[in-house]
Amino acid sequence: MAYQALYRKYRPDSFDGVAGQKAIVQTLINAVKQQKIAHAYLFCGPRGTGKTSIAKVFAKMLNCEHQESAPCGSCKNCLDFQNGAHPDIIEIDAASNNGVDEVRNLIEKVKYAPMEGKYKVYIIDEVHMMSTGAFNALLKTIEEPPAHVIFIFATTEPHKVLPTIISRCQRFDFHKVSVSDIVERLQYVLDQEHVQMDEEAVRMIAVLADGGMRDALSILDQCIAYAQDAITIEDINAIYGITTPAEKGLLLHNVIQNNYLEMVNQIEELNEKGIDIRRLTSDLIDLLKESLIYSLTEDEHLISSAYQDVIREQLIQIPKSRRFQMLDVLMDTFEKYRNASDVLSYFEVAMLKLLNIREEKTTAEISSTDSSADNKPKVQPVIQNQMNDLSKADRPIEKPAPEPQIPSSDLPKKENDVSRETSKQPAMSLEPRETAEKKQECLFDMEEEAQKEQSATKEEPSLMIDDTYVLRLLVGANKQERQMDDEKFRDLPDYLNELDWAKYANAIKNTEIVASGKNYIVLSAASTIEAKEINQIEQKEGFLSFTNQLLGISKKVFAIDHEQRKRVIGRFKEQMIQGKLPEPVHIEVKKEKKQKETVKTTEEKLTDLFGDEIVFMEE
Repeated sequence: MAYQALYRKYRPDSFDGVAGQKAIVQTLINAVKQQKIAHAYLFCGPRGTGKTSIAKVFAKMLNCEHQESAPCGSCKNCLDFQNGAHPDIIEIDAASNNGVDEVRNLIEKVKYAPMEGKYKVYIIDEVHMMSTGAFNALLKTIEEPPAHVIFIFATTEPHKVLPTIISRCQRFDFHKVSVSDIVERLQYVLDQEHVQMDEEAVRMIAVLADGGMRDALSILDQCIAYAQDAITIEDINAIYGITTPAEKGLLLHNVIQNNYLEMVNQIEELNEKGIDIRRLTSDLIDLLKESLIYSLTEDEHLISSAYQDVIREQLIQIPKSRRFQMLDVLMDTFEKYRNASDVLSYFEVAMLKLLNIREEKTTAEISSTDSSADNKPKVQPVIQNQMNDLSKADRPIEKPAPEPQIPSSDLPKKENDVSRETSKQPAMSLEPRETAEKKQECLFDMEEEAQKEQSATKEEPSLMIDDTYVLRLLVGANKQERQMDDEKFRDLPDYLNELDWAKYANAIKNTEIVASGKNYIVLSAASTIEAKEINQIEQKEGFLSFTNQLLGISKKVFAIDHEQRKRVIGRFKEQMIQGKLPEPVHIEVKKEKKQKETVKTTEEKLTDLFGDEIVFMEE
């Protein structure tokens, strides 16, 4: 006898052999017991989830002669169906019988009574392949079929079925089979086939099947052909190009330790072995996700047993904030694989980004430390000396020992001797408290002079906004405001050529909205120069009139460059995870006073926009 594939050999012949779909199975069993059988059913869901198998078991159950134990598998109707010779259970492939003529032929046969069973059951597979004309031809028959006819439609794409057909059927949505149900069914098949397989390998097949029982049996069939009677996880990895948990752990270990060379060499080795890069990326995402679950719950039962050692020994040492950032990079890369011609290059770039996360964080920490150090008040050396003198002045003054009197005529005369003597004489006559108070007054005078000198030599304030202030702006923003501003920001090109608004529109035409609050908007410019120009216009003139014209509400404009945007958003995510976000900024926008508008001529408008040196008016 010719070899039969496992998914055909172990197709369930009763509801007990169906993996998953317990709610659907129970509903159909109850319908038969209570004699509440509909005239048309629609089974829809992913491939390999049991739609056709359940349809056949249901048809067999309807025509079984022993309704108490249906399907019994021993009566004539059950045996005829198992041999594929039952005249009243008809299977139709809609992919090859999708025309109007085939449907008309079916309608002609519907009116005839069943030959052996109680019902004539039509199982139409891939029903979405039928043409619109065929659906319309079948519409009336489905709505009012003979009492002995039951239609069961199966499809993987229910959105392609006409709504008029769906509304006349009882719809059952099949879901992907869970990993545990697939494992249970695979264990049964392995026992029947007398094949040994590791538990880890069985679970790997269930994961690879992605919710499809038929796919799981096909994978098992291929593994048996490769490894015969004893299958290990290494065999599955070799067949399907999957990395082991140890290899994934080593790859992430190189990332953690900043081993650039070892990481690149390992990626090349995996590529030479034919590893599926898409699957590797998905596995790394799962590994990081499970490590975060373990860090947050500390429950090993919630994570895969294959990953427990890697998580405990390596990943648990990485800060949770960094693991979240690594997940963002990998998930974004996995999304880009759809349109990628060279998946390996995308993966290598993603891994380099993972290595760079730590460097960016370190740089941000250093900059924040430097900024905090810069914000500390600095004491001028002169003032510090005066403070030291003040501390000395608080001490009691000891009178010096009397010096021998020397005639002044015997000493050499020098300039300023008289002034020095006169300056010393009053100090000697003061009491210690008076000396301290006088020195304190002198200190305050010198501090005031130092502040004046500092303010006189101080440069203009920086046009770039502080990271902390931008962070507080992001905290006070909300998604709804941003969505509204994004919609209205599309009208910006309409103002580029208007004389009244061209200056403001051109200033922000190459920006993106980072966040929007009730009274403000944060924009991201491509360069620092562009951001400074926008902030300069905001400081001197303001964008209130223009934002009122563009957005329908007056808002202050804050501009940052792309680097600052990336840096601040990283801090926002990290502090949000830690629950340490600062208080939002409260922005108040003063209403502009209405002034008498002076009507400007075209020449004046052009001069304001381009300058006197460019505009020349001619008659």
